[in-house]
Amino acid sequence: MANTFYTWEQFTENFGREMREACELFEQMSNNGCPEGALAQFDFTFESDKADKLLAIKESLLERVGYSVTSVEVDESEDDCYELNGSAAPFPVTEDNVMYWVLDMAKLGYQFDAKLTGYGAEVDEAALPIDISAHTDDEFFEMGMTAYESGDRSAAQFNWALAIAVNPENADAYYSRAIVKHELHTWKAALRDYDEAIRLDPTHLQALLNRGSVKDENEDPTGAIADYNKVIELSGNDKEQMALAYFNRGNTKFRQGDKAEACVDWKKARGLGADYAEERIAAYCG
Repeated sequence: MANTFYTWEQFTENFGREMREACELFEQMSNNGCPEGALAQFDFTFESDKADKLLAIKESLLERVGYSVTSVEVDESEDDCYELNGSAAPFPVTEDNVMYWVLDMAKLGYQFDAKLTGYGAEVDEAALPIDISAHTDDEFFEMGMTAYESGDRSAAQFNWALAIAVNPENADAYYSRAIVKHELHTWKAALRDYDEAIRLDPTHLQALLNRGSVKDENEDPTGAIADYNKVIELSGNDKEQMALAYFNRGNTKFRQGDKAEACVDWKKARGLGADYAEERIAAYCG
């Protein structure tokens, strides 16, 4: 069902402003003496026209470690408007962390037809910054996975950033962080992380597949096909990854107007067990 309170058009129109204001908040906090990496707890407010929408956000937020919701109530300043107020788990203050937390919250609001209308932070001066030397990169990576599985994309992002800080050679941390950045609509930043993952591990098939998809979505079909070709070359006995590469390459060729070659690729994907290719073959390959 399409949003009626906060539409996709409104979300995309506000997206650049959300990024800019998050970076401005980080700069303001830094100017006020907040050290890089200090822990801060952010509060937040969402608004919508139905209490049920905010209750659904509440349920989602409470699956995240350390989040709390203090109220869901009528906004007396506006007719037919409800507010949800709460606070996030403390996280290290960096420009990226603040920005991705805001984008994560804004997207969460959109998903439930609500708008993130306010947020602020209180720095815990007694709390020490995270001591990255006390953890391995694998520990931070697993914390990122736990956060991601709970729906907390921003916590996943900063834990994977900490894994990279401990071990800049951790290709999986770059790959995983790229997924979050793409989901939060910062595709250029996602590409940079995929590039680094592939530089560190040129045989990282999933990173190559994902980078190809991001390139394809953003008008670089030549680059996408090059990544899919590399997956096909490297996949060996991994039929699942090879099938995906053929299927995706077929989609790219189809969008380029080469239906015959697209059908060849889709049929190769089907031959490798990709039943999902059957719909396109039936629709376009006669």
